[in-house]
Amino acid sequence: MNKVETPMKISGFIDRETEIIGDIKFKENFRIDGSLKGKILSGNGLIIGETGEVEADIEVNSVAVNGRVKGSIRAKDRIEIFSKGRVIGSVTAPKLIIEEGAFFQGSCQMEMKSLESKTRDNEIKTAR
Repeated sequence: MNKVETPMKISGFIDRETEIIGDIKFKENFRIDGSLKGKILSGNGLIIGETGEVEADIEVNSVAVNGRVKGSIRAKDRIEIFSKGRVIGSVTAPKLIIEEGAFFQGSCQMEMKSLESKTRDNEIKTAR
């Protein structure tokens, strides 16, 4: 049986040839195919498209990088850098996935706090 994925709901979008300087905050998922300089805050996901160029401090639940990011990325769940993605800066997340062909220059820190709470939650569920 094939797995059918539900399309991700995008609540905001910065298109190609659009440049924003400033901070953005959003609740759902957001996609950037243009340029952004500033700070990004979200409780959910961020997608940097192939034409996206971001120079920012990023704090989100998860991020998928297909474009370029310069700055710090802090994710509660995961950071994925795909083959066309380029990241320069520090990354902090419980899960980091870097595809072959991707570029990453900087520092990486695994955030054990999120991992430990998931392990503890699983132990509590198992004990019940």
